[in-house]
Amino acid sequence: MLTSKGLTEMIFNREKITSPGEYPFNIPALRRLSSLKFHPKVTYLSGENGMGKSTLIEALAVACGFNPEGGSIHFNFSTHPSHSVLHQYIRLVRGASRPKNGYFLRSESFFNVATNIDQMEDPLLLNSYGGKSLHEQSHGEAFWALFMNRFSGNGLYILDEPEAALSPTRQMAMLTRMHELVQQQSQFIIATHSPIIMAYPDALIYELTETGIRKTSYTETENYRVSHQFINNYEQMLKILLE
Repeated sequence: MLTSKGLTEMIFNREKITSPGEYPFNIPALRRLSSLKFHPKVTYLSGENGMGKSTLIEALAVACGFNPEGGSIHFNFSTHPSHSVLHQYIRLVRGASRPKNGYFLRSESFFNVATNIDQMEDPLLLNSYGGKSLHEQSHGEAFWALFMNRFSGNGLYILDEPEAALSPTRQMAMLTRMHELVQQQSQFIIATHSPIIMAYPDALIYELTETGIRKTSYTETENYRVSHQFINNYEQMLKILLE
């Protein structure tokens, strides 16, 4: 399944850890982690809050050279350095083909990225996002401008909860945009709660739990099962939740 394109694997150097009981090494999903292989097209990190999805994907992005707060490889601003040291314990295995483009979208700090773009006052940079300040658009429109304008083929895109600003319709449209970029030799690694965004068929899904990280199928993920159960039996679910 895996090819020599893009990122193929992340190896966790456990032997370097001197304080395994401290954050971030005490996160449930990291306790037994030794390595994580990536699909050449799309890899998902799924799981409940607090299982370490964002911490892990942040560390992966920083290990790749991206700014911890997000942006392309050339962004070096820092609003509030809060990222963990986990990236220092990661070794990346890359394929022979290197991506020509890349981006780390961290939904919680995308505001800071937009501010930095405005502060640089670079028309060429602004044009690469569609030519309009991201702060002059709604949160969802700004995310969409990023997907449609800044992302291109032969890229590595690491996304942390991209659904945060997108309606269900836009999440479905995001799948179409992802497919276009995958066909242009791009690779996605995505941490998400969204059963819509997680539905891309040619993908590898990892679920992070209290007992570690495991491969799973789309319909076996907690996010899919809970959403499916609620939507298809919402009246009964509401009685249980609200009684």
